Amino acid sequence: MACDDYYTVLIIPLQNSLYSPDALHCFHWLKRRRDLERQKDVLWAGLQVVEQTQLWYQNRLKLNLQRQVSFSTGDLDGEGRWSCAMRSCMQRVNGSLGNLMSDSCVWNNLAPEESGGSDWHLRWSNATLVKKVNQQNQQISMLELEKAQLQQLVSYSTPE
Repeated sequence: MACDDYYTVLIIPLQNSLYSPDALHCFHWLKRRRDLERQKDVLWAGLQVVEQTQLWYQNRLKLNLQRQVSFSTGDLDGEGRWSCAMRSCMQRVNGSLGNLMSDSCVWNNLAPEESGGSDWHLRWSNATLVKKVNQQNQQISMLELEKAQLQQLVSYSTPE
């Protein structure tokens, strides 16, 4: 990744003046390369965030599976007694995050020249990873809802 703490000096000998077409062409080429490098850095940072998010969701799915297994065996811990308000709040947040991550306006507003660029495969990978994370988010929400319903059934059916 590029770093903002340093810079490179590039000396290009020009045969004519500073305002010649060759000099302007070289300047615009360098400017475009710099912009592409910055864009690449941003995309890599975004990809790292998506990968970290994917790992977090995978861990959450594993934890929920473990909780579900322990719940099915009748082994309730302190975490299994969350209040309905907390579950409701979590489901709303999960839904909002899912809507935010699946927002298609980001992908529909790409300029035509950007759709064939060298970073298009990164964008496509990012979009598919976001879609997977959204699906996992929905699965977590459904499992949390099912868990809450099962806990209510157990609490109503057990004599006190």
